[in-house]
Amino acid sequence: MRKEQVYSVRGDAELITRAGHLFESAQTEFLCGARDLRTWSQPQARAAIRNRMRATDSTGFTSRKLLSPVALADEEARTHLQMVQHKGAAVRISSSPMPHETILIDRRVVILAGQHTPTGREYTVTTSQTLVDGVHSLFQAIWDTATDLNTYLHSNAPHLDADGRVILQTLASGLTDASAAKRLGISLRTYRRRVADLMAKLEADSRFQAGLRVGELGIPR
Repeated sequence: MRKEQVYSVRGDAELITRAGHLFESAQTEFLCGARDLRTWSQPQARAAIRNRMRATDSTGFTSRKLLSPVALADEEARTHLQMVQHKGAAVRISSSPMPHETILIDRRVVILAGQHTPTGREYTVTTSQTLVDGVHSLFQAIWDTATDLNTYLHSNAPHLDADGRVILQTLASGLTDASAAKRLGISLRTYRRRVADLMAKLEADSRFQAGLRVGELGIPR
């Protein structure tokens, strides 16, 4: 019978020092539940998780990432999650947050993230099978009711009226603002205001990002 362990560490650096080998030891399943992408934010922690993602190419290895809608707050985060998904991980979005942000490894290890403190987050690491099974069951229950990343993005696509779609077409054509405004028969000021409104609807910080967001959401041009 294996010896069960429960211990706590303070901050990402200590987590990687004490438990980093556990990330690398995953053989069959790597599950991650978090509110956003900053939970495991320090370089060492993110590197360990990225290294583990490489195993998703292996037959029989399961990698799942469960996040709240907060994780999709900016373009960089959405792009990152789509890349993770492209590499083989399953990504779902849930409005039902887990009580603790969690990593589960092979149904034998659980790492729970505590609250932020001035000295860093406290993490609890356990191999207690009772605790592991309980957290795994909770993760699975939330996972089953969560929405696939692509489905979530498309279902939350903003509605663009006729004016919005016309502005989208002019942006895609590569016309200057002055030329686009002239073609539409509106003032340059009005055209730029409509562009700004469109970018706000698409939650884009630049026109380039707006184009990416259109493709990401599958909005017809």
